[in-house]
Amino acid sequence: MELDIQRILRILPHRSPFLLLDRVIEVQPRKSARAIKCVTYNEPFFPGHFPAQPMFPNVLVLEALSQLLAVLAYASDPFDPASKVFYQLGFDAVKFRRPIVPGDRVELTVEITQRRSNIWKAKGEAFVDQHLCSHAELLAALTDRDELPTGP
Repeated sequence: MELDIQRILRILPHRSPFLLLDRVIEVQPRKSARAIKCVTYNEPFFPGHFPAQPMFPNVLVLEALSQLLAVLAYASDPFDPASKVFYQLGFDAVKFRRPIVPGDRVELTVEITQRRSNIWKAKGEAFVDQHLCSHAELLAALTDRDELPTGP
C-alpha cells in the first residue's frame, strides 16, 4: 500500500509547516511502514537553524517518525481522525548519528514492537542514502480528542 499526500492529509491533522511526510511508500498493517521526506531549503526553520550551515532539526526527525507511526496505526485499525488523535507519549534510546541537510531525501521507517489496547510502541529510523541518521523507540496512544491532557 502506498499513500500520496492527499491520503496522508485525510489521516493526519498536521498541516504546513508541520506536515513532515511527503509520501508513504509502504505499509504493512500491524507491522511496519516506510515514508519519504524531501528536505528543501525553502522550509521555514532553515534561516534560523543554522544560518551558516542549515540542518534539519533533530526534533523534527522525531516528529516525522511519530507522524509515520500515526499513519501505520490508522492503516492497522482505521479510526475517525475527527474524533480520535494519535498522541505521542515519549521517546527512548534516541540517537542522532548524522545531520540531515537541504537536498536530502530522508527515508523513514517504523516497526511495531508492542501494542496493548490503545498504546503503541515502535522502533523508528531515519536514513539518507542508506546511511542511518537517527533512531528511536516511540511510545504513543490513540485517544479521544476530548480526553487530551491540558496545561496546568
